[in-house]
Amino acid sequence: MVLLQNFVNIFNISELRKKIFFTLGILIVYRLGGHIPVVGIDVSALAQLMTQQSGLGGLFAYLDLFSGGMLRSCTLFALGISPYITASIMMQMLGMTVPWLEQLLKEGEYGRKQINQYTRYLALLVAFVQSFGFVFFLEKKGLVLTPGFTFRFTFIVSIVIGAMFVMWLGEQISLFGIGNGSSMIIFAGIVANFPDYIVRVITLVQQGLMDWFIALVILAVFIAVSACIVYLEKGERKIPVQYSRRIVGNRVYGGQSTYIPFKINTAGVMPVIFAGAVLNIPMFITSMLASRFEFFKNIVDYMMRGGVIYNVIQFVLIIFFSFFYTALIFNPEELAENIKKQGGFIPGIRPGRRTADYFNYILTRIGLVGAIYLAILALLPNLLNIFIEMPFFLGGTALLIVVGVGLETAAQIESYLIEHRYEGLLTTGRFKSRSVR
Repeated sequence: MVLLQNFVNIFNISELRKKIFFTLGILIVYRLGGHIPVVGIDVSALAQLMTQQSGLGGLFAYLDLFSGGMLRSCTLFALGISPYITASIMMQMLGMTVPWLEQLLKEGEYGRKQINQYTRYLALLVAFVQSFGFVFFLEKKGLVLTPGFTFRFTFIVSIVIGAMFVMWLGEQISLFGIGNGSSMIIFAGIVANFPDYIVRVITLVQQGLMDWFIALVILAVFIAVSACIVYLEKGERKIPVQYSRRIVGNRVYGGQSTYIPFKINTAGVMPVIFAGAVLNIPMFITSMLASRFEFFKNIVDYMMRGGVIYNVIQFVLIIFFSFFYTALIFNPEELAENIKKQGGFIPGIRPGRRTADYFNYILTRIGLVGAIYLAILALLPNLLNIFIEMPFFLGGTALLIVVGVGLETAAQIESYLIEHRYEGLLTTGRFKSRSVR
């Protein structure tokens, strides 16, 4: 009853209620738009091709997971939020290498608006490139009913406009809804596939093509993985910080003790996305060249998604990008300097350089655990497929996004409840993080 009352309290807050219904409305529009087909495509042949787990078929099947099946159906929103995500990653990378972009990032709200505008322009360019590659793929595989310039122009313009509209929908969620707009769009696309996965497994069991015990094992594995993600995503190392007491006149300032939380998975899902983007580009190019040159066919076979070489390269890239992205978002020297300026210090550690070195030491230890956790999670479906023939493709990355977005959204809702003096969503009242020693 207490848990039910806590959920009822959500709708007692008018502002929170409007945000939730607005977000649901945007997601409904997104899913409805995903049923508007682009004319001139043999959809059934395209869906059959995407069931392959090698070459371009496997690559597009992987991308189809994050579009909620819209790429397979070749609808108006086939590209989904992918161009905007790719553009955001590219802008983050450019922000580290281009001096004037790096300076723009430090100019507060104005700089953020300018970066967002450049990201939109870049997303438009990425959408054109992706749509051109997609139409080339469709024509090469003989999936176009009436190929030619007219079809290409109509197809490219249609899905580029669809991608820009999806980007706009995500921005509206970020501005007026609950949660991060891009994450919510990806979340909706992944979750939309879940009913189909369940029906597919039940059908295979009823037809005798899959043992019921295997079906229960698959269910148990994904429940256990989801629980593991929640457990590790909430884990953090708390670094105590003590502030010196200052007496100004008759007042005493400072003297309080607080802590800095370092999460096990500091970088989130971004290293997996970076690694996937780096691997997908050569796979896409070599797959297209394989249709003309025999040499590239051998490369495609070796780099097949789920193969040993692919898994090893992906594992190494995820660990590399985990440390890279952590270094991008965390600056130990700047953090140590800010603490020193505010009169703070870590007990037993001298302020300044020693504190920065201590932060580097902690981030390296925790980051290694988080990087290995991310790499294993991303490779889990490929490893699981060695022992159990999976009737669908659901990567650990997808589960990480679903669980992570769910936790983030629940935390935002809970902050509204606590702000209005309600208890949290759970009977304990709060989502508590675990301390990692």
